[in-house]
Amino acid sequence: MEENNQKEQENKTPHKMARIAWPKAKYGVIIAIIIIVVVNLIYYKDAIKNLF
Repeated sequence: MEENNQKEQENKTPHKMARIAWPKAKYGVIIAIIIIVVVNLIYYKDAIKNLF
């Protein structure tokens, strides 16, 4: 019984953070990929223009 209570306490979000709306992890991965692609497009735009 004590083990279950301990696990519940470990998995709880801290009180101050509980009011924040956290996005799903998959959306974070998608946003990170989009940011990486956009930054690379900006950084390598001259090289990309030379290909076409």
